[in-house]
Amino acid sequence: MRTSAATAELQVRDGGILLLLDGAESSWIDLHDPTHLDFEYLQQMDAAVTALRGESGPVRAVHLGGAGCALARAWDATRPGSTQLAVEIDAVLAQRVREWFDLPRAPRLRIRVGDAAQVAPRLRPGAWDVVVRDVFDAGRVPGACRTPEFVAACRRALGPGGLYLANVVSAPRKIAASELAAVRGVFEVEAVLVVADAAAARGRRQGNLVVVARDEPFTRTQARAVDRAVRRLPLPARTWRADDPALA
Repeated sequence: MRTSAATAELQVRDGGILLLLDGAESSWIDLHDPTHLDFEYLQQMDAAVTALRGESGPVRAVHLGGAGCALARAWDATRPGSTQLAVEIDAVLAQRVREWFDLPRAPRLRIRVGDAAQVAPRLRPGAWDVVVRDVFDAGRVPGACRTPEFVAACRRALGPGGLYLANVVSAPRKIAASELAAVRGVFEVEAVLVVADAAAARGRRQGNLVVVARDEPFTRTQARAVDRAVRRLPLPARTWRADDPALA
């Protein structure tokens, strides 16, 4: 079916529902188990938050890029009391996903129709524990969501100890490197971790790089906790410093 900005298709795959937008895999939803995250990068984001904030405490999370709201749905189940906002530019898709999937209702999960690049600067300063940037258009992160100004707006929205999580495509390498440079320009290098498997990190295959950043540098204990958490995933990854030459 046509949405406001794409052609959406639902497929039953691996016991869940796969949402494709213009043929690209966008979200995977397990209708029976909201905690089941199929996409590797979502597992990595969840593992990082668990390592740094514990397993079950509520979070105030904003998801810039909504689609099927798989991560928000999972956190609603594993972190009771959470309040979350998903920002989705596609108005029809925002309506349809509530019809297709058993998403939490407001105030547990609100879906706002809007452009993430315009919404981020208007987020209330210090109001969020986690800001997730997972915005894509035709398989690429829009340029307006890769700038230092956008990253700075996300940082301002975070409260003390808050986390900025970003899904970065590992190729083209020039674009990925510029995204990491934008993050390093807003957060201290010691306050940024990148989660990826070695092949994606080194550019041997296209994949996802998950940025984990916060206001204060990670302690050695915290960095090790994130690394251990992502290495235990079904498809193990590892952490990298944001200035590691392998990522350049």
